[in-house]
Amino acid sequence: MRQVRGGEIMRSEEEVNRAVEQYSDMVRRLCMVHLKNYADTEDIFQSVFLKYVLSSVSFESEEHEKAWFLRVTINACKDQLKSFFRSHTVSLEELTEQPASLSPDNREVLEAVLSLPKKYKDVVYLHYYEGYTAPQISRILGKNVNTVYTLLTRSRQLLKEKLGGDGYE
Repeated sequence: MRQVRGGEIMRSEEEVNRAVEQYSDMVRRLCMVHLKNYADTEDIFQSVFLKYVLSSVSFESEEHEKAWFLRVTINACKDQLKSFFRSHTVSLEELTEQPASLSPDNREVLEAVLSLPKKYKDVVYLHYYEGYTAPQISRILGKNVNTVYTLLTRSRQLLKEKLGGDGYE
């Protein structure tokens, strides 16, 4: 049910609470993969959910809604990375310092994924962390499905080289 406040139509509190509970971890992880910075991640997190609250999009399914969150988050991260302020500052690499609870092997894999060229990060994240197939990733990112397969193959090869050996396939 939509509420009207100050002339704007907004999603109900129940709808927003459900979405935050369902998608907050995914949005934060995706932001951290792109931004490598906790403060920027929180800013994007808030803007993504504010956009959701104010959005009039009617979702056809839960999968459609999840894809919307992924697309909006990726676009917000890209915009943040392009911003003048961001391009003229140095990242503190907070991500690698923050998850002290990660095992050394998991930390090594995370650092390897984060060191991948940008074009590989999205497909690796969506495939390995969110469980999407290449055709689903192609629809989410607006890329040809064969391009997604190529990016996944190349990213696996890069990770194999970075991590040494076949143990991470």
